[in-house]
Amino acid sequence: MLSFGPFSADVIVVVLALIAALLVGALAARRRPRGSTRKLAGLLMDMTLIGLLAARLAFVLAWWQSYLEQPLAVFYISDGGFIVWVGVLAALLFASWRVRKSKPLWQPLGAALVSGWIVWVMAGAMLSLTYTDRSLPETALTRLDGSSIQLAAVSDQPMVVNLWATWCPPCRREMPMLEAAQERHDDVTFVFLDQREDAAAVLNFLDDEGLELDHVLIDSHGKLAELSGSRALPTTLFYNADGQLIDTHVGMLTHASLTAKLEKHNLINTSKTAP
Repeated sequence: MLSFGPFSADVIVVVLALIAALLVGALAARRRPRGSTRKLAGLLMDMTLIGLLAARLAFVLAWWQSYLEQPLAVFYISDGGFIVWVGVLAALLFASWRVRKSKPLWQPLGAALVSGWIVWVMAGAMLSLTYTDRSLPETALTRLDGSSIQLAAVSDQPMVVNLWATWCPPCRREMPMLEAAQERHDDVTFVFLDQREDAAAVLNFLDDEGLELDHVLIDSHGKLAELSGSRALPTTLFYNADGQLIDTHVGMLTHASLTAKLEKHNLINTSKTAP
């Protein structure tokens, strides 16, 4: 899993696709009437905004019961809660409405959309090639009592591994939600893997916040973050019961986005997901 600062590789793929669409569309619009390039650029940016809003709104409506627990989480777009096909459809419908009477933009817009789609597909394919060993790492981790353990020895259930640190504000904000998820989903093992801190710092944090977490471990050298390609905290790794990495998330999760990922990969009994 690759990340660039706080942004996941999936976000970078979308940005690259948008840049490609803008460049190709601008080139195609050069032979059109004056001002076509500027109009096309504005249209593509409007499509992006409309698409993002529609995709986010669709996700919030789909998981409205989860957002009742955290109403402000509706605005935490870093949780990755978007229904992509709804956003794409909304953007295309908006574009069709905008250019219905503007024939000079038809061809440049078509070229822009096709090029953006090609870059999206190709970049996604190249990204998948960067995933090499997706199995649970054999890195030695430390329990709070000082003993050593590997992730594979923690549980034979599907596993959610949260990379965090006590100094990380978004890590601290999502921790109560993860504690509740740990209790709600007993068919998944939640592991809280502190990065590069000592046991005293972690124990003080847990005591101050009144958190009761079942599996708190320490990665003293940040080895798992290095192996997973994570360059930002929090990062959450999702493993199936076979110990294979099946999803990742960079940034703070919400109840809705966490549950959506668990259901997407059939890691939980859906009858237990209601708040």
